[in-house]
Amino acid sequence: MTKRELAIFSGSSNPELAKEIATYLKMPLGKIELKKFADGENYVNYTETIRGKDVYLIQSTSNPVNDNLMELLIMIDAAKRAAAERITCIIPFYGYAKQERKARDREPITAKLVAELLQTAGAHAVIVMDLHADQIQGFFDIRADFLYASGTLVKFFKKKKLKNLVVVSPDVGSSKRARAFAKRLDASLAIIDKRRPKPNESEVMNLIGDVKGKIAIIVDDEINTGGTIVNAAKAVMDRGAKEVYGIASHAVFAGNCLEKIEKSAFKEVIVTNSIPLKTKTKKVTVVSVAPLLAEAIRCTNENKSISKLLNPMK
Repeated sequence: MTKRELAIFSGSSNPELAKEIATYLKMPLGKIELKKFADGENYVNYTETIRGKDVYLIQSTSNPVNDNLMELLIMIDAAKRAAAERITCIIPFYGYAKQERKARDREPITAKLVAELLQTAGAHAVIVMDLHADQIQGFFDIRADFLYASGTLVKFFKKKKLKNLVVVSPDVGSSKRARAFAKRLDASLAIIDKRRPKPNESEVMNLIGDVKGKIAIIVDDEINTGGTIVNAAKAVMDRGAKEVYGIASHAVFAGNCLEKIEKSAFKEVIVTNSIPLKTKTKKVTVVSVAPLLAEAIRCTNENKSISKLLNPMK
């Protein structure tokens, strides 16, 4: 495919990231009209021709999750009806990812439902970054590529040139991710054993590993209400850590999460711009994943392998 056939459009969720991606690719964002009717319904109209083009739609399905998801579905439908040759959804943050299994009877598997909605709307492919659970990959029947922000985050953290590091997994489920970070940072590994009395609440039970006198780095895929990672930070400091940093791909920051982080033991929390940070804070640093997503678009558009982008920790 030639570059003339490529078209990139931004939804409402993260226009700044979309602009960065377009700038990296040295091309303008496509022209699109996005608005809401008086009754709250979404309206989408492409104000330029996309007939026969390779179209990429950039939209994180973050808060407001339902509005952003519905807008993306309508963008897909409009592109299909405007005769786009191929429609690829770039979803830096995939909403509903935590509902990827039935924890109790009569619960939905909403992550699967969202995958089916994207396909039914007319998407030919999706590119998603840092899913909450790997099994979500199997929910897609269309072509799907899964990127990781870990390479970008590790590269940023290495510039600090800190020594005597220990990477801490905030729970057993995140241990695989933490182990990969530890390998790249030449650090030891510790794991927190926690229990969750109810949704969005966590309680530290035990710490497996040695953190005394070390600089701790707590690694997770996302920071939601902040309870898990803030409790983990307190736990490692209580057990003798010298300093504590946080690293997460997605800054969901629901409720009073930012307030918790500001009052926490963290020296710094490093996140990506997969979700726009609307409130500035001294302890949170944002690293851009625009180059990673732009290269994924370039490779996909040119029908080249993106395997180097898929496994940055190897």
